[in-house]
Amino acid sequence: MDLLSLFRKASPEVAGLPSGSLTVDRDGVILASTVSSSFPVGAIEDIVREVLSAFREAAEAQVPLTALNIHYKSLEISARDLRGGALLFLSPKTPYAPAPQM
Repeated sequence: MDLLSLFRKASPEVAGLPSGSLTVDRDGVILASTVSSSFPVGAIEDIVREVLSAFREAAEAQVPLTALNIHYKSLEISARDLRGGALLFLSPKTPYAPAPQM
């Protein structure tokens, strides 16, 4: 699975986009979360797995990667490396509304 395919999965039930933060250890176990429990755990686990994989691959390639920002059309994911674990921030994007003309 690649990072871009996380939200391409067809799902029988439609869930709102997540908003909140997660702290995970190096194994992807969620230590603390402010993301709503109504958001599917499987989707959160996919996001965590891909972010941790990106940090691991950067470390193996000896590329200094301490932060990762992923911008989807309707969701933004920011992640910070915590020496094996990670801190993730998930926030839905709101459509740009131009200022009213006067």
